[in-house]
Amino acid sequence: MKNILLLEDLPEIRAWLKVLVLQVFPHSHISEAARVDDALRLVSGVKFELALIDLGLPDGSGVDVVAALRESQPEAQSVVVTIHDDDEHLFPALQAGAFGYLLKEQARELIAEQLKRMSGGEPPLSPSIARRVISHFASQTRPPDLTNAMPHVALTDRENEVLLRVAKGFTLPEIGVQLNLSRHTIADYVKQIYRKLNVSSRAEAALEAQRLGLFRRA
Repeated sequence: MKNILLLEDLPEIRAWLKVLVLQVFPHSHISEAARVDDALRLVSGVKFELALIDLGLPDGSGVDVVAALRESQPEAQSVVVTIHDDDEHLFPALQAGAFGYLLKEQARELIAEQLKRMSGGEPPLSPSIARRVISHFASQTRPPDLTNAMPHVALTDRENEVLLRVAKGFTLPEIGVQLNLSRHTIADYVKQIYRKLNVSSRAEAALEAQRLGLFRRA
C-alpha cells in the first residue's frame, strides 16, 4: 500500500484527483492537504512514497513542499499537478526536486497513463512540458562551472543512445521500438544511467546529455 500526499486547495479538483490516483494505485492511503503548512506538518510525521502537489496555494507555493520532501524523504517522488506551464513555475519546481510535472488541462486519462508509467521509472511529464524542458537545455551553452565541477562519467554507447532519446522526450516504449529492445530493458538502462550520472529526473538527464555533447553528435 502506498502512502500518497495530495496537496490541492480546490475541493472539486482534489476530489477528481483522488479518484484518479486510486484508480492508478488501488488500496493506497491518501493524505489530503489544502495549504502548504498543512502539507509540511504531514511530511514531518508521515512517510510518503508519492506526492501530487499543486503550486499556487493560499499560503504559499507547493515548491516548498517539494523541497521539504526532497530534504527529509528523498525516496518520495513529488509530481507537480498544476495549471502553470511557464518557465517561472516549471524550473523552480524541477530544481526543488520534482520528479514529474503534469498540467491539469490534460485529459484525465492521459494524466492516469503518465502516473502509471512511473512504475517503469519514467518521470511523468506533460508533452508540452517535456518539449519545453528539452528545448531549454538543448539551447543552452555548456555551463562552465558545471563542466569543470562534474567528473567524467563513462557511459557505454548503448547508454548514450538511451540517454539522448530520454533527453529528447521519447517515452520508454518509443525508445524500445527505436532500439529494438523491450520497454523493461530500456527501463533498466535508464535506472543505470541515472545512477551513474547521479540524476533523478528527465530534466537533469537532458542537462547531462547537453554537457556530454550528445545533441551535437545526433
